[in-house]
Amino acid sequence: MSIKIIIQWQDQFGKWQQYQTVHHEGNAYQIAKQRARSTGKRHRLVDQSGALLDLIDP
Repeated sequence: MSIKIIIQWQDQFGKWQQYQTVHHEGNAYQIAKQRARSTGKRHRLVDQSGALLDLIDP
């Protein structure tokens, strides 16, 4: 069974917007970390049930 990890970013109003769904946690973290640095926006990783896995600040 494959777990889905959803990468989300926080817009200027504080709402979380979905960016991408990935199946490997290591890849998801690297994508979110790189994108947070390039966009200057906060990102988070959540699983398919909505539980917070990680929060990445730029």
